[in-house]
Amino acid sequence: MTMVTLQPIVALLAGSLILLIPRMLNYIVAVYLIIVGILGLIQ
Repeated sequence: MTMVTLQPIVALLAGSLILLIPRMLNYIVAVYLIIVGILGLIQ
């Protein structure tokens, strides 16, 4: 999978989790940024 196809999936999952569990916002954003950063370094 490339970054182009993975990023929207991760964004949808993060958005859904934030709607369901707003208290997890900080953790979800942190994990999202870490994943995007790692994938950016790998490519």
